[in-house]
Amino acid sequence: MTIRDIRDLLDAQVLCGDGELDREVHSACGSDMMSDVLAFVKNQAVLLTGLVNAQVVRTAVMMDIVCIVFVRSKKPSQEIVDFAEENDITVLTTARRMYEACGRLYAAGLKGNGEMHE
Repeated sequence: MTIRDIRDLLDAQVLCGDGELDREVHSACGSDMMSDVLAFVKNQAVLLTGLVNAQVVRTAVMMDIVCIVFVRSKKPSQEIVDFAEENDITVLTTARRMYEACGRLYAAGLKGNGEMHE
């Protein structure tokens, strides 16, 4: 699945990374707790979260996450967007809630990391 597919499935707005929309994403993680994300195995993943702070981007950088989707119409500050852009991370925002956003991606074939090899 590509970031463009994710954007379209979630009716999301691109805040940075327009040039990376054809980048492949292999798995997804939905969490507002960055400690849970740190336990997640990295693999060209997308992170869905309602937490809006610089720690989200720092965690994404450490875990090789290529796209962050802020749910519930959350909009990060320009400083956070710039930090993500400096680290080649695409940032999207969607009005959808976490449960629905994750469900749409899962139904479209994007699995969680533990399910990638089933």
